Parts: sequence; C-alpha cells; structure tokens
Amino acid sequence: MRIDFLWYPDCPSHPEARELLAGVLRELDLEAEIVERVVESKAEAEELAFPGSPTIRVDGRDIDPEGARTRPALTCRTYQWSDGRFQPLPEKSLLIEALTANRENEGADQLKEASP
Repeated sequence: MRIDFLWYPDCPSHPEARELLAGVLRELDLEAEIVERVVESKAEAEELAFPGSPTIRVDGRDIDPEGARTRPALTCRTYQWSDGRFQPLPEKSLLIEALTANRENEGADQLKEASP
C-alpha cells in the first residue's frame, strides 16, 4: 500500500494529520509506504490536483473523494465530519474506512491472481 501525504507549509494542521495517519496505521497493524510531498507552488497544486493541505491518498485515491473535487489551491483543506462540522483534519473513521477498503481490495486482487 502506498500513501501519498501532500501538504502546504503555511497550513498548520499537517503535523497533526500526519500523527493521526501514523496512529491509525498502528491501530490497524498496517504497513504502508508513506510518501510525503510538500506542495509549494500553484503549478504543483494544479499538476497534483491538490485540493488543499493536508491531502491523503491511498494507492492514488483521495480518502475524501467529495472534498477532493475542489479546485487545486495552496490553502488549508477542510473535511466534513459525520456530524456536519467542517474540520482541518479528516475524521479518524474516514481514514480507517479508506485504509480497510484498500486492504479488502488488495485481498480480492490476490485471490484473483491465485485462481487458475
């Protein structure tokens, strides 16, 4: 599993988001290659379809596809939580869902490969 962790230096929530991600990986006992990328220019934001900081993608899929639809920008990102509030960090359950869905997809792929 590859996790891309994209962040903008002027956004103060990225260290806490990185800690949240690490904690969820430990909790789920998952190993992943985490690739951090600092997005520092408008051109990079557009090239990466960067909707704001922090952005977390699991094997290329944004953990919050709805929130990823915003225009690329050098800004802080917000996540809508299940209670309707907007927060600067993803809800823990959103991370868990993205990571476990990916694990289930990997398991299904391995079964397909093992089938004659």
